[in-house]
Amino acid sequence: MYHSLQCAVVTTAVLTPLFGLPGHAAERPRLQLAARSFEPVEIATPPSEPLKLPNSALEPVDWNALNGWAADDHAAAFGAFLASCRPMLRTFVPDAETRPMYSALKRVCRRALAAGQITEEQARTFFESNFRPLRITKLGDRAGFLTGYYEPVVEGSRFPTGIFKVPIYRRPPDLVPPPNATGPGFPNRGQSLRRTTSGQLVPYYDRGEILDGALDGQHLEICWIKDQTDALVIQIEGSARVRLEDGTTLRINYDGHNGYPYVPVGRILIERNIIPRGEISQERIREWMRANPEIAEEVRRQNRSFVFFRIAGLSDDREAVGAEGVPLTPGRSIAVDNSLHLYGTPFFIHAGLPLTREKRSITFDRLMIAQDTGSAIVGPARADIYWGAGDGGAQLAGSVRHPGDFAMLVPRELDPVEAGARMPLPPERLPRATEAGVKTQPVKLRQRPSHRYYARAFRNNPDAVLR
Repeated sequence: MYHSLQCAVVTTAVLTPLFGLPGHAAERPRLQLAARSFEPVEIATPPSEPLKLPNSALEPVDWNALNGWAADDHAAAFGAFLASCRPMLRTFVPDAETRPMYSALKRVCRRALAAGQITEEQARTFFESNFRPLRITKLGDRAGFLTGYYEPVVEGSRFPTGIFKVPIYRRPPDLVPPPNATGPGFPNRGQSLRRTTSGQLVPYYDRGEILDGALDGQHLEICWIKDQTDALVIQIEGSARVRLEDGTTLRINYDGHNGYPYVPVGRILIERNIIPRGEISQERIREWMRANPEIAEEVRRQNRSFVFFRIAGLSDDREAVGAEGVPLTPGRSIAVDNSLHLYGTPFFIHAGLPLTREKRSITFDRLMIAQDTGSAIVGPARADIYWGAGDGGAQLAGSVRHPGDFAMLVPRELDPVEAGARMPLPPERLPRATEAGVKTQPVKLRQRPSHRYYARAFRNNPDAVLR
């Protein structure tokens, strides 16, 4: 039925609950899972507001249309999904939360917790019984876009020394979030502000002003590390493990940004003919910055954006904590645009990624759970895959910058068919003007990667390294 629908395109995608439509409640039983029982039971669904996904295209598909779905490790995905369900069920529904996805996902979470520990086959049955897949892209695009991120591990100190002299700052009390922001937590995008002594709101200090001492004397320093390049990488990745002098591991997480657009360092070095495009890599940029500290400082200042952090713990025994507040699962957790998507939403992603030592492209077919965000993670089919901590995570994260097919798993009580009645066409793409004898390059859709502020874009490719 749903597979026959062709490209249900949504500028404001509207999904209406099935049980809110006449005659559907009795026809669509739901599965209520117990730890060892999969008996179907009826679940009453209260009406809710239509789900709106701006600038999005949705296409209902069958499960067998998802390449690699049957071969995935659904039990591993179920474990990551449970991690998202626990805080969701502990949280009261905000008065302003009227999105149907929230209440529908919460009901699925109750069934997941009731299921307890389940087998691989039961996990697959759970997802297929409680969700239906919708292919999702940005309106007018053919595919989504993937990057990877990791958690850096660096040495540091609680106090400034001759070695450790680069501060990591907590969020300043005068930082005002961008106005008209949506989604939970500190907004991903928009200009952050500060209030002057006269009460006027002005743009927040940029990187150069902060490096010149704009925050001095406010006691905002969480710790000090050795290197400005490491500080930039930590801001790009959005979290870090800082090994202190006494052996303690300090965990820090993203907590806000100053709102300026991110300027890739790698791009500057290419444009200035300092490093050839074909030689750009994480290590090549590090080497150049160590050899040219004064010029490197000037280059870093071209990136006016700046990120602030909070202390997330004092341990080394768990993964980084995402914006949802749960530990991330390497290879299963993704950062998404939290102004569009709820944390805990499952996405099945199909892509060809270079995840082997030979950087050979292999098929990546995996069910992922939205548990984090980033300000350059913008759009309905945009994800940053978490790969873990340290050098191993860095190696995998640095190799991923690829298109991918996204299928969002939507609770079955939300009906995608209703959306088809309200579909505008995608915007018309104007033909590119060409001059006689001049070859034009195809348009490249650029979406900058980022974790929690701008981009975990410290990538081994020309346009994304130290972006």
